Amino acid sequence: MATHQKSRIEFLIIDPQNSFCHPTEGELFVSGADKDAERLAKLIKRMLHQIDDIHVTLDTHHELDVAHPIFWVNGKGEHPAPFTTITKDDVAKGVWMPFNSKLPCPPYGTLLDRMIAYVANLEANGRYQLTIWPPHCRIGTPGHNVVEPLREVFRQWELSRYAMVDYVTKGSNIFTEHYSGVEADVPDPEDPSTQLNTKLIRTLEKADLIVFSGEASSHCVANTIRDIVKHFGEETVKKCVLLQDAMSPVPGFEKMADEFFQDMLNKGMQITTTTKFAI
Repeated sequence: MATHQKSRIEFLIIDPQNSFCHPTEGELFVSGADKDAERLAKLIKRMLHQIDDIHVTLDTHHELDVAHPIFWVNGKGEHPAPFTTITKDDVAKGVWMPFNSKLPCPPYGTLLDRMIAYVANLEANGRYQLTIWPPHCRIGTPGHNVVEPLREVFRQWELSRYAMVDYVTKGSNIFTEHYSGVEADVPDPEDPSTQLNTKLIRTLEKADLIVFSGEASSHCVANTIRDIVKHFGEETVKKCVLLQDAMSPVPGFEKMADEFFQDMLNKGMQITTTTKFAI
């Protein structure tokens, strides 16, 4: 990668949390994510006085969440196993039902009505069907914390620059998935936290170089960057860099990550590694 002249450099690091990045304690460990974090931490330490801002998204869930097993039940009172896919037909036919189908849920009527509309909207937007995940990134648990050594290098950056890492939480609305760091898969009109984060997008847009990394390249990274790029002009996209060795796909979803990388290349985004990146 070519060396860049002095410019404003901002990093966006997506969900670098223990749930995804810790190989033994991560409830949804992404194979390779621990090494991704190590490589990224070395890069940040090397560039400690050159990085102007660091933005970090944090997946942030309650125990009760539309993508956790406890939210759904079948006719036998059983919860779905992690990695179960729940389709629009599954909900319409009662194969899987929300934990309390008759719970009033204005303006949808009942919770069942809301979930029928939700899975239909998910399928209509064409990105993902509803996937049940192991409970992860739960508020107040170790899984929600930033993984070492990134936590330590963020601390070093804050102390050396007299600055603050910009932590962006997402995912605490229990009724919608929030893979993207800037917008929920199905935004809730009553909840601003699920709607487009224009502040973050406009902030990044002002940088001269925007560096992306995090977990996982098949899901949260892909959705976040795709959503951001939709609101960037062509020249801004060319200022973006993907650190390919600082992100990994969820096992079994490698094809989705490959498609994401190719899409970004086609749009003019740069792809490099933590060792080759220089300014």
